[in-house]
Amino acid sequence: MEQLIINLVSGLVGGNVAGSLLKNLNMGPILNSIVGLIGGWLGGTGLSSLTNVAASADSGNLISGILGGAGGGAVLTAIVGFIKSKMAK
Repeated sequence: MEQLIINLVSGLVGGNVAGSLLKNLNMGPILNSIVGLIGGWLGGTGLSSLTNVAASADSGNLISGILGGAGGGAVLTAIVGFIKSKMAK
């Protein structure tokens, strides 16, 4: 449960940071947050399964969750923002 919370919070932050830095892909704080949460869940779950990190509260698991969640949130936000901007044209 702790890992899921770490992934979601990191994804939320990653999605909003990506939206702030990539102005042309920014979808607003609410949509950036929602997409970031989904990306954080996907990224954190994917990275943890790739690295075979056990579900424990050690530092490797914490770092993996933060990096995977933030990266997943940022990447998914950028992808959805790109698709949304292309569909608007």
